[in-house]
Amino acid sequence: MNPLDAPLAHYAERLHDAAGDTHHVASPLGAWLLLALTGPAATGQARAALAEALGVDPDDAAASARALLAAPHPMVATATALWERTPVEELAEWRAGLPDHTERGALPDQAALDAWARERTGGLVERFPVEVTPETLLILANALATRVSWADPFEVAPATELGAGSAWAGRLRQVLRTPPFGHRCWVSTTGRAGDVAVHVAPARAGADGAGMLVVSVAAAPEVPAADVLAAARELAVAAAAVPDGPVPGRRSLFDLPLGKTPLWHLREEPTRTFAPDGRVEHATAVLPCWSARSRHDLTGAGLGFDAAARALGGLLGLAEPPFEAAQSAVARFGRYGFEAAAVTAFGMAAGLPPEGVARVADLRFAHPYAVVAVATDEPGGPWHALPVYSAWVTDPEDAPADEAE
Repeated sequence: MNPLDAPLAHYAERLHDAAGDTHHVASPLGAWLLLALTGPAATGQARAALAEALGVDPDDAAASARALLAAPHPMVATATALWERTPVEELAEWRAGLPDHTERGALPDQAALDAWARERTGGLVERFPVEVTPETLLILANALATRVSWADPFEVAPATELGAGSAWAGRLRQVLRTPPFGHRCWVSTTGRAGDVAVHVAPARAGADGAGMLVVSVAAAPEVPAADVLAAARELAVAAAAVPDGPVPGRRSLFDLPLGKTPLWHLREEPTRTFAPDGRVEHATAVLPCWSARSRHDLTGAGLGFDAAARALGGLLGLAEPPFEAAQSAVARFGRYGFEAAAVTAFGMAAGLPPEGVARVADLRFAHPYAVVAVATDEPGGPWHALPVYSAWVTDPEDAPADEAE
């Protein structure tokens, strides 16, 4: 398990709780990294508050952030920047501890900040999340950006396959169906969300073997968003940590009742198999395209940026300096790939075998569900099994006409 898993899970729950159960996307990792970079400046109560928000000692958090940003994942472009109106000696030690590749310079105007956001995210984030004013002393920012293609693209299916009980089936014309190979689908029992439908889409891996999994998790409609997001994060980390290993809580389809539910249609059909007990399990999934564009206010209690402001303000002799902290995030999930970005300021047989029975589940992502994009790398690597983006999907979209052909 990545040592940052628990601190990031702790922070992600707070960030998504603040966003609520509306359609949104966020990068808890991006916000956590930025907050961690302020840690070495903190003392006293500000340091205790930062430790509580980060879920780890601020100096350790800063060291972890520097390590991640010094060796970025091949599928997650990163950038950090510090702009100051007038560099002051009181911040010299903290400034020197920032990552080596941090961009530095005089405080730019809003147009330049917007241009920085666009350039560092490949045009995905168009506006910088905070505004520069005549009173602004400094801005610390980071950017994360991802564009990946699926190793095996989705097929297209009519939206009616979401099930007659889905409100989305009446809104949409076409949705995505898993291809015959490459994607993973199953049902798991989770502590917080009960039985959930799980779909894993792997990105096309780079030459170095690094990759990304985008994991979608749907629970019963009445389960709160926070519980589904927490379950999704746990399952995404597990799926990335041991790609071909056991999955927590995975249920046999033969232990579930046949029939239709809001989450799946489970049926039996004859098949041929060499399985000793003559039983085969197979699951597919249908889910909608979606995109999201969100702005998150990070000034709320528990997100840590109030303590960061006190920490840096303390070095400057300012007791309670005014501050702004926000994140702009965007994501798109489609037939051929996934893209996301966030800018924070403060993803053979030899003949017919004997007859048997196959149990087949058509998993339905037909009501609000969670999505987590998690990086994969060599085991032990700093980015391995690290969630980068997460979303709560309530506003699906039709498969674009040019992708449906």
